[in-house]
Amino acid sequence: MTVILYSHDSARQHVTPEGHPEQVARFDAVMAALEGLPLDRREAPLADEAEILRCHPASYLQALRDAVPGAGTRQIDADTHLSPGSLEPALRAVGGACAAVDAVLAGQARAAFVAMRPPGHHAEAAVSMGFCLFGTVAIAARRALDHHGLERVAVLDFDVHHGNGTQALLWDEARVLLVSSQQAPLWPGTGAASERGAHGQVLNLPLPPGSDGALARAEWRGALERMRDLSPQLVLISAGFDAHRDDPLAQLDWDDEDYRDLTRDILAASGGAPVVSCLEGGYDLAALGRSVRAHVDVLLEADA
Repeated sequence: MTVILYSHDSARQHVTPEGHPEQVARFDAVMAALEGLPLDRREAPLADEAEILRCHPASYLQALRDAVPGAGTRQIDADTHLSPGSLEPALRAVGGACAAVDAVLAGQARAAFVAMRPPGHHAEAAVSMGFCLFGTVAIAARRALDHHGLERVAVLDFDVHHGNGTQALLWDEARVLLVSSQQAPLWPGTGAASERGAHGQVLNLPLPPGSDGALARAEWRGALERMRDLSPQLVLISAGFDAHRDDPLAQLDWDDEDYRDLTRDILAASGGAPVVSCLEGGYDLAALGRSVRAHVDVLLEADA
């Protein structure tokens, strides 16, 4: 077995205005960084509508379809845009995450990485925001719980921006431990330590601007002990790489090796549970490529 990589060239069809940080070149940087690795490369399938409806109402999905422009781009939020090719990659991001859950739970691999865009962790039930259209990782968690019947799922988010959408979509879900580290203060302004979920199952780790990966790993240590105690049946990762010191949208001071080390810490605390990691943010192209490579290298090490 090896690590499964789910991706699809439609990720290049989601076009944003010139100068927008969530750009087509992000996908190219990630794929170039993963070139040559011994990955089981699979096409991310289109998600069935039923998968989207696990977290989003049908009216929201239809509103997105109606908003897709015939040409150019259309702004649907302060920083979120649609182009004629936007919905397919967003649906394939969800489809890839769900297929990855199915594959690792079937024992086809210990881990999978879903390299698609747009990201997903800011999308709320009926609101697109923060470059995100669908709550990809939250939907994957719901599939694991409701389709596969799992009882203990861990969702871990180390993107520099708090995954307000994932938190909102899983707020009432007692079967999910949600751990998220994020710079604070920073957009979207959520993710305080006092936000604990309906069952105390949400653990937020706010990090001050300028802090480095050593502080982040120290904060994560206690959270990962809680995950170890949970003995999760599946670990889902919202893998954002914008806490890197070179990223233009935030002020944390992580480096490439911090992603390598944190990924090792996560796997060590997973108890051998299968892992599905989904690309979120990361907007300096060189840092994004190096950090993704470090993350996936560790997933491959764990499978060796």
